[in-house]
Amino acid sequence: MPGEAVQVISTSEEHTFVLNEDQLSEVLMREEVKDRYVCVVSVAGAFRKGKSFLLDFFLKYMYSKYVRHDVTDWLGDEDSPLTGFSWRGGSERDTTGILMWSDIFLHDYPNGDKIAIILLDTQGAFDSQSTVRDCATVFALSTMLSSVQIYNLSQNIQEDDLQHLQLFTEYGRLALADSGKKPFQRLQFLVRDWSFPYEAEYGALGGDQVLKKRLEISDKQHPELQSLRRHISSCFQEVACFLMPHPGLNVATNPNFDGRLKDITPDFKQSLRSLVPMLLSPDNLVYKEIGGQRIRARDLIQYFQSYMTIYKGDELPEPKSMLVATAEANHLTAMAAAKEMYNQLMEDVCGGTRPYLSTGHLDAEHLRVKDKAVFQFLAKRKMGGEDFTEKFRLQLDADLEEMYNNYKSHNESKNIFKAARTPAVYFAVAVIFYILSGIFGLVGMYTFANFSNLVMGIALLTLALWAYIRYSGELSDFGVKLDDFATLMWVNFMKPIYQGCMEKGIQHVATHAAEHALGGSGGRGSTSLNGKVKSS
Repeated sequence: MPGEAVQVISTSEEHTFVLNEDQLSEVLMREEVKDRYVCVVSVAGAFRKGKSFLLDFFLKYMYSKYVRHDVTDWLGDEDSPLTGFSWRGGSERDTTGILMWSDIFLHDYPNGDKIAIILLDTQGAFDSQSTVRDCATVFALSTMLSSVQIYNLSQNIQEDDLQHLQLFTEYGRLALADSGKKPFQRLQFLVRDWSFPYEAEYGALGGDQVLKKRLEISDKQHPELQSLRRHISSCFQEVACFLMPHPGLNVATNPNFDGRLKDITPDFKQSLRSLVPMLLSPDNLVYKEIGGQRIRARDLIQYFQSYMTIYKGDELPEPKSMLVATAEANHLTAMAAAKEMYNQLMEDVCGGTRPYLSTGHLDAEHLRVKDKAVFQFLAKRKMGGEDFTEKFRLQLDADLEEMYNNYKSHNESKNIFKAARTPAVYFAVAVIFYILSGIFGLVGMYTFANFSNLVMGIALLTLALWAYIRYSGELSDFGVKLDDFATLMWVNFMKPIYQGCMEKGIQHVATHAAEHALGGSGGRGSTSLNGKVKSS
């Protein structure tokens, strides 16, 4: 297989968990993946119960269906070893932390939806090296991040298996009250080595039969057990169960078993042919949703980060902390989408290839695009309430203004007149002092003439130095100082003189025109008046 298992969450000897953001981003931020909705399939449960072994059959199906587009015999050759996620026989654990398969499988639906299917493998619970908190943390992270959580169990569904869901049912109750939407999509109980096919047959039908009995509520149960069962049903959009037979004694007892199909019982292989398409065929894929919103691959990174933050402590977080972390990630992804929209629209307005815009025009475009981005942020369904949203909206406003300042500076750099200001100022200084030097020389004021020549020479040398800096890119800090000094001279000396001269010139022309007009009409009026006087 061309892909590999990538360690996205690793463990340390101090029983802490670390998010490997670089590796996670490398997988999820690929151009063909990042904007797709995701289906995240995770397998969790006790250690040494065949989770990685099962996932490798998932990989066989995925490569056959989504890469080669052929599912006629996706289980493949009977004599080929099983490869993919690392697995081995024996009693010691093999997987640690959470691993993601590096190949993300893509599918495009006829209605235009594009989905990316992600497979996660998790560290087994209840081994001799992990604390109870370690086990709960891995199980919690995989459940919070997946759209299909496969709960891998051995032989039966027991009461303590249901108790491990207590944390999520309480979180789910809070999330349901906040958003009105069930927080989790599918919980798939997978009972391995089912030994009672005479009570319930292998497969989904027998699994549903067993699950109904285990989740049945009766008056004889303790209120806590009744509450747990109600909350499991209210937290997940779908709860299902599948019963699988034992793969055979050769699998369990042969130390050299390497996953060849010929060593596995026919019943187990038949169950695989039913289970895997039931979970992974295009018609059965489940979108990952949070707060009623479908999650894209790039958004998933933010949820990884937010959940890892609250699970870093020495104790398991309260359900309310999980809700706050989800709401925060929810708002951050909405902010990121709004800023991306702002970037795209502003690039169309004043990006690298666009011409210079006047300040007024650019301000108007900024306000128009900003309104669109903020509207998109507010329109996206989010968790946490109005006060929570308002806090992030204010942050979005500040971020958009900062982004606008960058676009404004970039736009100003395209103004050829402003770009030419520095050489124009130094050239003008050289010309002015050249003229003054000539005048002082004519009247015999040689000291002043020499000083004017000196200033003219400095101005020309400065102009040459500025041109070299712009051409070579060296001494850029000094070049900025030359630009600042030129701006200072322009603003404080040359611009006021220039504007004063222009105003006097305009005033002189206007006065001359007015006198000319009044002179003409005044003469005619005088004649007329004299005429009237004379006639009177």
